[in-house]
Amino acid sequence: MIANYGYKDGSGEFFISIDTDCCDGCGKCVEACTWGVMAVGEDQNDPLREEPVARVSEEHRKKIKYSCAQCKPASGATTPPCILSCEPQAINHSW
Repeated sequence: MIANYGYKDGSGEFFISIDTDCCDGCGKCVEACTWGVMAVGEDQNDPLREEPVARVSEEHRKKIKYSCAQCKPASGATTPPCILSCEPQAINHSW
C-alpha cells in the first residue's frame, strides 16, 4: 500500500509517499532526516500490521513544503537524504 503524506495547494503538490509493503521499519530515514519529518511507528493505514513502518510525523504533515525545503533538489541536493538512506526504496517525494 502507498501511504501519501502531504497536501496540494496553489503553488504545487507536496507529498511524501511511502510504500508500506516495501518498508521494513529500519528507521534509517529517521536518522537521515535532520528536520524531524520522518518517524517510525504503527502503520495507521493498516492497523492489522504488527511491524512498524516509516511515516511522516504529525507535526510536519501539513507543512512538508517548508519542512523539506532544505532537501529539495532546487536547493542543491540531488536526492533527499531520507530517500538515499532507504535501502528498500520505499520513500518517494512528489517534487
